[in-house]
Amino acid sequence: MKVIILAGGRGTRLWPISRTYFPKQFLKLKNMGKSFFQMTFERSLKLVDLNDIYIVTNDCYKFLILAQIEELGYKVNPDQVLLEPSGKNTLPAICYGIMEIQKQSDDTVVVFPSDHLIKDVEKFCEIITESKKLAKNYIVTFGIKPDKPQTVYGYIKPGEQLEFGYRAEKFKEKPDIEKAKVYLEKGYFWNSGIFMFKTDVFMEELQKCSHDVFKAFSDHNSINDIYQNVPSISIDYGIMEKSKRIAVVPMEIHWTDLGGFDAFYEEFKGDKCDSKGNVDFGESILIDSTNNMIYTTDDKTTALIDVDDLMVVDERDALLICKRGSSHKVKEIVNQLKKKNDAKADYHVTACRPWGSYTVLEEGFFYKIKRITVLPKKRLSYQMHYHRSEHWVVVKGTAKVCIDGRDVIVRSGESIYVRSGQKHRLENPGRVLLEVIEVQLGEYLEEDDIVRFEDDFDRASSGK
Repeated sequence: MKVIILAGGRGTRLWPISRTYFPKQFLKLKNMGKSFFQMTFERSLKLVDLNDIYIVTNDCYKFLILAQIEELGYKVNPDQVLLEPSGKNTLPAICYGIMEIQKQSDDTVVVFPSDHLIKDVEKFCEIITESKKLAKNYIVTFGIKPDKPQTVYGYIKPGEQLEFGYRAEKFKEKPDIEKAKVYLEKGYFWNSGIFMFKTDVFMEELQKCSHDVFKAFSDHNSINDIYQNVPSISIDYGIMEKSKRIAVVPMEIHWTDLGGFDAFYEEFKGDKCDSKGNVDFGESILIDSTNNMIYTTDDKTTALIDVDDLMVVDERDALLICKRGSSHKVKEIVNQLKKKNDAKADYHVTACRPWGSYTVLEEGFFYKIKRITVLPKKRLSYQMHYHRSEHWVVVKGTAKVCIDGRDVIVRSGESIYVRSGQKHRLENPGRVLLEVIEVQLGEYLEEDDIVRFEDDFDRASSGK
């Protein structure tokens, strides 16, 4: 059996926590030691070997994925990380994974989104393993047994009972609350977005139900050519709603995709709820306030007085306040930010890089102050800036700095200056994290003022 993990989503419904270049699946929430992606990867390892996992994503997340896997203590072949040239929804992403798997042989495949929270892992894996018998003849989807009417999930109507599971009779789009109540009464399941199939069965149904997608993957050898010709379409629209060979297996497990802050509130109110229904991820002071959610990323005191049913989500550069029940409108905020070309739609103040990360602490017209962290045995590219100088102060660890071909060791409490136009590189030769405060000075301080001469990560000349 093989696993395909879909990890290219942008998570706009959880802005400002989730942003384009560091979306939901890679986040470690305040009450979690691992990201959603890492938990998905570990669940996959309970089902298959390390080299049987394929991750479909895009170039923006390649190094995030490799770093998070390495953090778990594993190392995958880079060929297992499949980079889509552009986002074309779930059906082409799954087909890309199948195309790579079929280069070896036909096999049973299970497809996992990378942003699900599943607590009953052993039971989950048992159901997945048991469902392999259905995958010989059906495309299998997994239905979550609802515990309440929800408007944020699609629904599946079960039909004829099979030896294991049911035929899927009908797929329903996300309903309003009244329809959701009816679906619950009639025994419908939530659509989990998890699938299992034999690759040959899948391709047969793809040819019947979405011939244009099948043709794009059959007629072209280059993945770039394929993605230029393939339509953008979900697996639900492309196959699941059309095929007569769909089975649904019910799962009575604790599952959520945390698709918005309302789901956030529902998921964590059991663990973090006070006597008045407030869910607090920080150290808040709440006076005569009920049923609120407060999520702050820094150790910031938040005080609420005489307010009810609010979502308060605070990042260093953005604050979201909305009524509970309205978090589905968060995507509209992201759209407005993108229309204004506001970087806050896409970037956190902390940006992850393959060598570590940097956080913007303060900036003005002609200066920018960053905290740079470099992982052990990693180094930045050998580079040069036209418009800025940089002053580095080492606050933790030991830095190896190369300036115009000359190496200097800079220890904690020491500093070094790099003039504009000088070729330079920052490296962590040690075994502990290197932390550096960087002061940039110049008339242009954006990340595209970088000329790279050498780079360990084969990156294009943009971003640090």
